[in-house]
Amino acid sequence: MRIISGKARGTNLFTLKGNDITRPTLDRVKESIFNIIQNKIQDSIFLDLFSGSGAIGLEAASRGAKLAILCDKDKNAIQVIEKNIEKTHMQKQTELYMCDYELLIKNKIDNKLDIVYIDPPYKSNYAIHAIKLLLEKGLLKKDSIVILETDRLEDIEKELNSIDIEIIDKRKYGRAEIIFLQPKNHLGEKDSIKPN
Repeated sequence: MRIISGKARGTNLFTLKGNDITRPTLDRVKESIFNIIQNKIQDSIFLDLFSGSGAIGLEAASRGAKLAILCDKDKNAIQVIEKNIEKTHMQKQTELYMCDYELLIKNKIDNKLDIVYIDPPYKSNYAIHAIKLLLEKGLLKKDSIVILETDRLEDIEKELNSIDIEIIDKRKYGRAEIIFLQPKNHLGEKDSIKPN
């Protein structure tokens, strides 16, 4: 696993070994996601929930995000992220939290977010709850992008119908489904990402 582009391009990242809790996003999937949102990254505030090794948040920081907020409740994951932040020299552009995602959203974030990446454990309902919390706390702008990685697209789509958020793009990479979302009050202005 490595940083694909930006000032830390080519840096090989530490990964979690033998850990069933985390599931790294493949480089080809990560590259496709960042190609889609490339026009939104510069000077953005980027939240990487369920960060694992921190690869997504650090990719955003490498590509010019003003701040990448990384969160994981697993101690081993946090230790790996700390090493990766140091290796990529991204200390000034990152904030790292070892806590549950609910606590982070409710109590730790002061700024409105431009991009949110949610890659929770598969077979969990954390993603929907996280999106609800982000909306309730007013942490999304009208043109914020929420990116959700899941392997149960149909179930997620049904649950999203009850939330004030709109699917603007979907991609499939093997088992992984990537869903791009924006708050519903942004309908009619869906040109803020440029899918390839």
